[in-house]
Amino acid sequence: MSAQLQSLDASISLTAAAPRHPWKEICAASIGNALEFYDLLIYGYFAVVIGKLFFPVENETTSLLLSVGTFGISFVMRPLGAIVLGSYADRAGRKPSLTLSISIMMLGTAMIAFAPTYSQIGIASPLIIIVARMLQGFSTGGEFGAATAFMVEHADGKRRGFFASWQLSTQGLATVLAAGISALLSYALTDSQLNDWGWRVAFGFGLLVGPVGLYIRNQIDETPEFQKTKTRKLENSPLRVVLARDGINLLLGIGVVSGATAFNYVHKLYMPTYALKQLHIPATSSFLGAMMTGVILMLSAPLFGMLSDRYGRFKVLSIALLLVGCTSYPLFLILNTWPTFTTLIAVQCLVGLLIAACLGPIPAMLSDIFPTSTRGTGLALSYNFSVTLFGGFAPLLVTWMIAATESKLAPSFYVIGTSIISVTAVLILGQRMKRNSPI
Repeated sequence: MSAQLQSLDASISLTAAAPRHPWKEICAASIGNALEFYDLLIYGYFAVVIGKLFFPVENETTSLLLSVGTFGISFVMRPLGAIVLGSYADRAGRKPSLTLSISIMMLGTAMIAFAPTYSQIGIASPLIIIVARMLQGFSTGGEFGAATAFMVEHADGKRRGFFASWQLSTQGLATVLAAGISALLSYALTDSQLNDWGWRVAFGFGLLVGPVGLYIRNQIDETPEFQKTKTRKLENSPLRVVLARDGINLLLGIGVVSGATAFNYVHKLYMPTYALKQLHIPATSSFLGAMMTGVILMLSAPLFGMLSDRYGRFKVLSIALLLVGCTSYPLFLILNTWPTFTTLIAVQCLVGLLIAACLGPIPAMLSDIFPTSTRGTGLALSYNFSVTLFGGFAPLLVTWMIAATESKLAPSFYVIGTSIISVTAVLILGQRMKRNSPI
C-alpha cells in the first residue's frame, strides 16, 4: 500500500505542474469523445426500426429483444477494448490510443450505415450488424480510459474533478445530437421513409463528422504527466500490475459505477423505447425527452465536477446515488400515471440532473485511485466492466422484466438494486482512501 501511495502522491504532484488553462486539449478530447458516443447511442434510439429490418420475426416483442440484445453485444467487447486500448494508452500514450479508438468507431458505424437488410441478403444482414456493434464496443472500451486520463493529466491538482467531468458533459452532448437528429427525422419523414432510408441518415451524420474528430485528435499534444512518466521505465504489462496491485480498488470502482450506469442506461438511453412502447408517446416526443436529458447532463456535469473538487468526491457522489435509488420508482410511477409529453420532459430534466450528479465526480474519483503508469488501464477496466455488467444489457433486462412481471414499473427495481451496490462501494472506497490519502 505504501508503494501505491507513493505512486499516487507522485501522480498528483506531476498533475500540479500541468497547464492551468488546457482548454485547447480539453476541447479536442471532448469533441472526439462526443462523436464516439454519438455513434454508440444512435443505435439504441433506432432499436425498434433496426429490429424490424435486421431481426424480423413474427412476434414484435421478440424482434425488439433481439435488437436491444445486439445493442448489449457491443458491451461484451468493451472490457476487451478496455484491456487492449487501455494498456496501449499506458504504453504508447493517451493521444495514439484516442486516435485509434475513433478510427475503429468510424469503421463500425460505416458497416451499419451501409448494411443490407434481412430482406436483401438474409442471415448475413444481422451478422454484419453484430460485427459492427462489436467493433463499436471495442472502440468505446478504450475511449473512456484514454480520454479521462488525458483530461485529468492536463488539469492542475485542484481542478481534476472539473476537467474530468467534461468526459460526461460531452456524453451529454452526444445524447443531444443523437436524440435531436432522431427527433428531427421522425418528425420530418413518414414511417415508410424512416424505415427505408431515414435511419441511415442518422448513422451517416456520425460517419461524416468522424474525420473531423480524427483530424482534431491528430493535432493535440501528449499530456505532460505521461511525457514525464516516459522518462522512467513504463509498465510492460499495465493489466497485470492493475490486477496485482490495485485489484481491490478496481472491484470497488466497478461497484461505484454500477448504480450510476444503470440509472443512465435505463432512464436516458432506454427511455425513448419505453416511452414509445409502454407509454404510447409519439417517437418525436420521446426523442425530445431524451434530448432534454442530454442538455441537462451536458450543462450540469461540470458543475458537479467543481462541487467534487470543493466538497470531496465521496460526499457528492454518496448523496447523488442515494437520490437516484430513492427517485427511480416515483419517476416511473409519475410517467405511468400521467403519460404525457409534458410529464416526460419534466421527468427527463430531473433525470439529466441526477445523472450529472452521479457521473460528474466519477471520472476524477477513478483517476485518483490509479497512478499515472496504469491510469489508462485502471480507468478503462473499472468503468467498462461496470457498464457492461450493469448498463449494456439493461435495455434487454428491463424489457424482459416488464414482459415477465407485467409491470411497467419493473425497470425501477433494477435501478434501486444497483444503487445499493454503488453506495456500499463508495462508502468502502472512501474509508480506504481516507486511511491513506485524502481526495
